[in-house]
Amino acid sequence: MMEQKLVSIYADLHIHIGKTSKGAPVKISGSRNLTFANIAKEAAERKGIDLIGIIDCHSPGVQQDIMACLEEGTMRELDEGGIAYRSTTILLGSEIEIREPGMGPAHLLVFFPYLDQMVDFSGWMSLHMKNIHLSSQRIYVPARVLQEEVYARGGMMIPAHIFTPHRSIYGSCSPRMADVLDLERIAAVELGLSSDSQMAGWLSELDPYPLLSNSDAHSLGKIGREYNELLLSAPSYSEFELALAGKEGRSIAANYGLDPRLGKYHRSFCSTCGTTASGDEPMIDRCPGCGSKHIVRGVLDRILSIADRPMMQVPKHRPPYFNQVPLEFIPGLGPAKLDRLLEHFGTEMNILHRIPEEELARVVGQELAGWIAAARSGGLSLQSGGGGIYGKVGQ
Repeated sequence: MMEQKLVSIYADLHIHIGKTSKGAPVKISGSRNLTFANIAKEAAERKGIDLIGIIDCHSPGVQQDIMACLEEGTMRELDEGGIAYRSTTILLGSEIEIREPGMGPAHLLVFFPYLDQMVDFSGWMSLHMKNIHLSSQRIYVPARVLQEEVYARGGMMIPAHIFTPHRSIYGSCSPRMADVLDLERIAAVELGLSSDSQMAGWLSELDPYPLLSNSDAHSLGKIGREYNELLLSAPSYSEFELALAGKEGRSIAANYGLDPRLGKYHRSFCSTCGTTASGDEPMIDRCPGCGSKHIVRGVLDRILSIADRPMMQVPKHRPPYFNQVPLEFIPGLGPAKLDRLLEHFGTEMNILHRIPEEELARVVGQELAGWIAAARSGGLSLQSGGGGIYGKVGQ
């Protein structure tokens, strides 16, 4: 048997649907132009993302859109799992909210190889959910029952944005994942915008799991603000599954994510006086400045409060995590100049990874090319975000 050649591909596995093609709402906070077809086109033609996860495919209206794309012949379902559009493959996913007794809510991602499996799963979920048509809805069954149903249908589960203060396993649900989920039925965990793999090293429970960095995009422009580099033979569900398991040479080669300081919830924030936590001491229950208890708890502060190690330990099997500053954060890079770069170099992944600085400079000038190069090398100064406000970039 001939050995398959493995190639690096870019993957963003958390993208929302705003509306169906008929205008029915799916993700209320999502952009109107976030339709199934538009996401595929944006990922393939503008972003250069090879594998994307659309996590509202449980919605019957979205399923109708998928079937229409398949019937039109603009897309095709792969034997290896996933929906192919040009050189990009779409994984069919769903974001689901759980809430165990005595705990806060948390979001989980599930993925299935084939549309008929997702349709069957939606039929089951509709019996335990108030509105199957909308995104990120709460399911009224125990979390472990949900896991059983997913894996019995040939799917996988990935806890979403695990540290964010709103609707995440560690951020709002429990200090330990084992209190909520069957640890044997978790394929990977998603870090979220205000954390990285180093910060995950505070918790020994996470050591066995692959880490993913995804965009959680609510608009087309946000696709690819965080992503993963995977080593696969081709973009498909089965290859993605092998990469998460580290089998047959497939792997997660690297994570690319916002520097955690750019995230909206990196440090705790006092909504009374506007103080954002700084330094090594976490702001947990009370503001050290004004004494207020009105705290929006930050990711780093939460991790430090539940850490089971005296210092971070990053397992040797973890791939490198690169602090990626998205093009939209680069000062002076507006829509017109970005379009000029895309016209010359094809996709955002090319601009971020493959095009030399001198070639960028010939299109948008040396100053802006220098900003992009500094972003690649970690040479930009950053101001931490908190309380729902993104951090800021400077030189």
